[in-house]
Amino acid sequence: MPTTTAPADLYRHSLRLLLAKDIPGWVALWADDGVMEFPFAPPGWPERLEGREAIAAYMRDYPDHIDLHDFPDVRIHESTDPGTIVVEMRGVGRLVPTGDPFDMTYIAVVTVQDERFTSYRDYWNPLAVQTPAVDFTGSSTR
Repeated sequence: MPTTTAPADLYRHSLRLLLAKDIPGWVALWADDGVMEFPFAPPGWPERLEGREAIAAYMRDYPDHIDLHDFPDVRIHESTDPGTIVVEMRGVGRLVPTGDPFDMTYIAVVTVQDERFTSYRDYWNPLAVQTPAVDFTGSSTR
């Protein structure tokens, strides 16, 4: 009988890939038509990324901006939909361009289908990193 990866296990695996700075591996966990949303995105930052290619472009240079060291306090909650989880976590590390500490609290609502992320709503606080050094918009100005 084939085994499947539970959404919580897939998510934990994705965190290990981010810590290893394996962005191509992380992107490979996405469905071709996956959607990543940032409901609290400030002006000039993307609010919605549609498709694996757009997500890959957004994440490509992530390790050049943020050096993640750990995800302490990860709490994954199952929902009434077996493919959807709610994640509370903290990401800690440093901002690469400045060397300043990075400590961000996240809440994410993540949906998985066929062992791939199909939807990821990332509720993070952009005010905590509003600096030109951390710009994932793909542009040099905001």
